[in-house]
Amino acid sequence: MRNASVVTEFILLGIPHTEDLEAMLFVLFLSFYIFTFMGNLLILLAIVSSTRLHTPMYLFLCKLSVCDIFFPSVSSPKMLFYLSGSSRAISYAGCVSQLFFYHFLGCTECFLYTVMAYDRFVAICYPLRYTIIMSHRVCGVLAMGTSLFGCIQATFLTTLTFQLPYCGPNEVDYYFCDIPVMLKLACADTSALEMVGFISVGLMPLSCFLLILTSYSRIVYSILQIRSAEGRRHAFSTCSAHLTAILLFYMPVVLIYLRPTPSPWLDATVQVLNNLVTPMLNPLIYSLRNKEFQREKL
Repeated sequence: MRNASVVTEFILLGIPHTEDLEAMLFVLFLSFYIFTFMGNLLILLAIVSSTRLHTPMYLFLCKLSVCDIFFPSVSSPKMLFYLSGSSRAISYAGCVSQLFFYHFLGCTECFLYTVMAYDRFVAICYPLRYTIIMSHRVCGVLAMGTSLFGCIQATFLTTLTFQLPYCGPNEVDYYFCDIPVMLKLACADTSALEMVGFISVGLMPLSCFLLILTSYSRIVYSILQIRSAEGRRHAFSTCSAHLTAILLFYMPVVLIYLRPTPSPWLDATVQVLNNLVTPMLNPLIYSLRNKEFQREKL
């Protein structure tokens, strides 16, 4: 990756308009981070230790928990570090790494939610052929594919951002290195790159969302064909947790990246919710709404 920059480090200014709140935010975000780590770790242990949960749906949920452990770890440790009174400086390489891994894990989750929707579509619309269609080999390919495509997307966005020269101001008006705030610091015209980035960041989640919408349209149609109320309730219960998680995932993406006029404070607030709160809630959503998990607890 070409670096024509004289800037060797950046200064993270943090969440806008939160001066004198560092101690409170440190305790709050540290609590979120610990609960996120512990909750997703318990999900992982429950799936690995129970042979009853060794199914495609729980394989994908297992990978989602891994992503939810690492996703907050991209930005939270550095944020907690400077909230505790330490240096706000981050090296050029550290900034590149933050941006890459943030989008790598975020894109991987986006693809993973799409695969999970397809899994539910096959389970409900083609129950007799489910084990044939969702074989171990197919599940492995789909799980690896989410990471591969996430890596490709993140590499493209990171290269797009850091092939620009950074030779002037180095104060990042945010709490971690992300595309919109980094482009503002570039010593070059970024209008064309902003448009390419906007299309790229918008097109990928939109494509995944349309595929998810297609899957659930077919699922709803199939559920409505079930004659018994108990059967409809059971079919819907297998999807409700996934639908809730999808809404929590996509709302911040739309608010942050697809609005024409960005707001630093609103973006930072929504991004904190996306980075810390959503990964913390996912274990609660999947365990509380899932009868198989509840049976394992008993």
